[in-house]
Amino acid sequence: MYFAALLARTEDGWEASDTELDDVETLSDLADLAREASPDEDTVLVLIEQEDAWFGVVRVDGEEDPRIYVSDAAAAARSSYGEILLTDELLGRDPGDDGSADLDALDLDGTEDGESDEDDDAEGGAGAAGSAESVPHGPVGDAQILDDLGVSEKELRLMSTDAVTEIAESLGASETLETVR
Repeated sequence: MYFAALLARTEDGWEASDTELDDVETLSDLADLAREASPDEDTVLVLIEQEDAWFGVVRVDGEEDPRIYVSDAAAAARSSYGEILLTDELLGRDPGDDGSADLDALDLDGTEDGESDEDDDAEGGAGAAGSAESVPHGPVGDAQILDDLGVSEKELRLMSTDAVTEIAESLGASETLETVR
């Protein structure tokens, strides 16, 4: 199960809104959605979590490029919402390189028809291992994304599966977030 919310910092504190990500296809779309939540170009945090798997924080400060932190890139890569956050830049890939191997590198030797793959093992065949390595297990992105808001890099990296609630508590916005949960 997913949960996504926007926390916009205002003069009066944090304002929360539940958000639907069904129409969001790119990080640009997500940043635009965040900017709409704060007409005064204040800080907006997009908090996304998939229960017991991963969480992500996207920070938008006015017209600046969004900053992103994802707790587990490999888990997020298996999620349509996570894929939005895992940009080529965040993963250290060249733009357009989706991490999947081309047909020549797939080492298709007939094993898909039930033949033995012992020869492949003996030759050290690459298989699809290259694509698995392109998305690391563990955190990626800007772990200092919330430092100036009172959540240190160390605290962020140690957060559990209920990270969105923990972040809101650290920001003093837990009651506000609970209104949209």
